[in-house]
Amino acid sequence: VGSITSSRLIQDPARGLAAAFVMEASADGGALKTSRKGTSMYTVNVHGKAAHAGLEPEKGANAGVELAHQILAIAGLGTGATTVTPTVLSGGATLNTVPAFASVGVDVRVAEVAEQERVDAAMRALRPVLPGTRLEIVGGPNRPPLEASMSAALFARAQELAAELGLPPLTSASVGGASDGNFTAGVGCPTLDGLGAVGGGAHADHEHVLVSELPGRTALLRALIEAVR
Repeated sequence: VGSITSSRLIQDPARGLAAAFVMEASADGGALKTSRKGTSMYTVNVHGKAAHAGLEPEKGANAGVELAHQILAIAGLGTGATTVTPTVLSGGATLNTVPAFASVGVDVRVAEVAEQERVDAAMRALRPVLPGTRLEIVGGPNRPPLEASMSAALFARAQELAAELGLPPLTSASVGGASDGNFTAGVGCPTLDGLGAVGGGAHADHEHVLVSELPGRTALLRALIEAVR
């Protein structure tokens, strides 16, 4: 649901610190996560008016049809690296009734704060198409993006330390998923993510950790902490 109450417990201590190291699992092949998309979460509720679908549908205001208009408009907000995806749909009560209510969840992923602000403004500017319907927009930005500039210096230092430790060269990745690193970077704390276990298959039946990689990962984390404190 978006760390509604715990986000401040992460953000407040991170302000003014030299670094935040996030122990989420690495990206493919052990890559560190140097940027993450920010997330926004919305629910768009459409309020209409019920009527008998057979006897007098013209006396209703079809929330389902209105929702269809809105879904097309919402999906059109995505551009480039920004994804705006209608997800969970619901609406209507009985087969022979003009729907008085319908809703859609919307998942937004952005690489830059400016894009998060653009999409938020566009979502709040949505207006109904059908007479007699009303829109209710719930939600908003949830996590700011972890932009590459917030991790660049730490990643460069990690590469140097990995070489000193005799570890394989480090690689980096930009990912669409969000983590607590979005919160620390969002308050200005340099952040390096993906320092946890190396493995694969996230959220799948074959999810796994490579035990052989744990000693090297631990040594790298220790060296990073000693380098910045």
